[in-house]
Amino acid sequence: MNKRKPEWTPENAGVAFASSVISKKESVAEPHKGHPRKKWDLDALESGVIAGNRTILAKAITLVESNSPKHFEIAQELLKRLLPLSGNSIRIGITGVPGVGKSSFIERFGLYLAQQRKKIAVLAVDPSSTLSHGSILGDKTRMEELARNQMSFIRPSPAAGVLGGVARKTRESIVLCEAAGFEVILIETVGVGQSETTVRSMVDFFLLMQIAGAGDELQGIKKGIMELADLIVVNKADGDNIHNAELASREYNNALHYIRNATKGWKTKALTCSSQNGVGIPEIWKTITEFQDKTKASGIFTERRLNQVAAWFEDLISEAVLTRFYQSNSTKSRLPRLREQVAKGEIPVALAVSILLEE
Repeated sequence: MNKRKPEWTPENAGVAFASSVISKKESVAEPHKGHPRKKWDLDALESGVIAGNRTILAKAITLVESNSPKHFEIAQELLKRLLPLSGNSIRIGITGVPGVGKSSFIERFGLYLAQQRKKIAVLAVDPSSTLSHGSILGDKTRMEELARNQMSFIRPSPAAGVLGGVARKTRESIVLCEAAGFEVILIETVGVGQSETTVRSMVDFFLLMQIAGAGDELQGIKKGIMELADLIVVNKADGDNIHNAELASREYNNALHYIRNATKGWKTKALTCSSQNGVGIPEIWKTITEFQDKTKASGIFTERRLNQVAAWFEDLISEAVLTRFYQSNSTKSRLPRLREQVAKGEIPVALAVSILLEE
């Protein structure tokens, strides 16, 4: 009895077998051969962002966030075109310890603003792994209802190890979102701490979230971050925790009498809210609008924006100088040996740096 031979044998298994069952266009022997490189249509990006197209806005931010040298010039040209359309928003930085409920608050707050017919952009920064440098980027999942709202735009970005708790291109993303017509820009930082204060240099209003009933509430008063806050919000003021939240709020307000205000002419205060049921959300927005009106009338709002642009300029200079330094042939040739000498304790660290900086 003749047995039917298999179409493959050990000799022709592998690529040959795969090629026989996959169409020629999808052959694994020559994957993606001849595919053209992606080209960016600058005019389409510009018109799409101005029209408020969220898909195109996301693509524009991807372009601006790219570290590829070939994307730099077109990204800067796009920013140059859209820069005159930016600036017409209130930029709000939101920070707090992990677990304080920043994402839940932002969703509830954003939905409230959407009901007021305000367009909201959320730039959420996810912590990156120090090993893989990857991020979960799960903010859209945590803000599922807000993400579906047509009045909102949520863009999670990896922190990528950048100090300050914000992505390196957050300032550029703000410009794009404002050009797209978003009136409220919310920047959610990774967490809270001394390195998180970079967010203060790019927002108009800085909101610090705290939580009651999780330990010593007064411990938070010791942090320097308190001096940067325009408003302190004690979250999770619901259920059995209402009394604790109100007590913590009073303690913060008492402590704020002895702390310098973050903004000239504005008295920082503490409020309570519940991201679960929305209690306190209208009062928080009212406080922010009062801040905006008062600082614009006094000129502090404009002065802060100008100082922020100057700080942005200085930051980019530092970044460019550092990049050129590490890319120079002199640094590349001497750095490995100096690292080895420092690691072995053969020379002091300061001396190694001095040698590296020699012409």
